[in-house]
Amino acid sequence: MALQITVTVSPERVDAAAQIWAETTAARDGDEDVAPLELARPLIRAVLDGSPRSVLLVADDGGLTIGFAAMEPWGPGGEDQVIAEVRYVGVSPRVWGEGVGRQLMVAVPDVLAKAGYEQAVLTVYTDNTRAVRLYEGLGWRVQGAPAPHPRSGKLEQLYVLDVVR
Repeated sequence: MALQITVTVSPERVDAAAQIWAETTAARDGDEDVAPLELARPLIRAVLDGSPRSVLLVADDGGLTIGFAAMEPWGPGGEDQVIAEVRYVGVSPRVWGEGVGRQLMVAVPDVLAKAGYEQAVLTVYTDNTRAVRLYEGLGWRVQGAPAPHPRSGKLEQLYVLDVVR
């Protein structure tokens, strides 16, 4: 599959990312009901509206959005923050296993470094073994002990990556 990775914050891409997030989380969690776009859109929009340094990285194939990563400054520090949080990563379940997530996550360090970040963090459910393998294989390091997600109660692990080498 030949992918073209592009960075954009256009409204069409926000909706595409939100739809992918809804489909991905439903598939990941074994839920037959996919959240409507009206519920998923505010999650992605909140990341992008939170800071002018927020980034939406999108994977396209032939003009069709098939994956995304939404990132923003992490924690206190405002616009001077040098750590970015990868808040959401989603790949359309139709292309799972085809390397889309890997291509997105390989692009993340360069995109964040160009945006002025030095490190990135993300959290992932510990039972999401595909994502855990991907992140660890790309050099993300475990930070601290797993903690329960505030809403689901599922254990999630914090990972960190230096984006400026």
